[in-house]
Amino acid sequence: MSGLDDARRSAFLDGLDILPETTGDETSVGWGDREEDSTARLIAERPPHWD
Repeated sequence: MSGLDDARRSAFLDGLDILPETTGDETSVGWGDREEDSTARLIAERPPHWD
């Protein structure tokens, strides 16, 4: 049975992000912190017994 729905095909956009993985308020910048390199922070907080 063929109907009008068979003639109306729509293409979906695979790369379209409707909702982001995280919102702006889930990040530290969203909470008012400044954006910084986390690698530098982790190296500065490295425990002394790791040396």
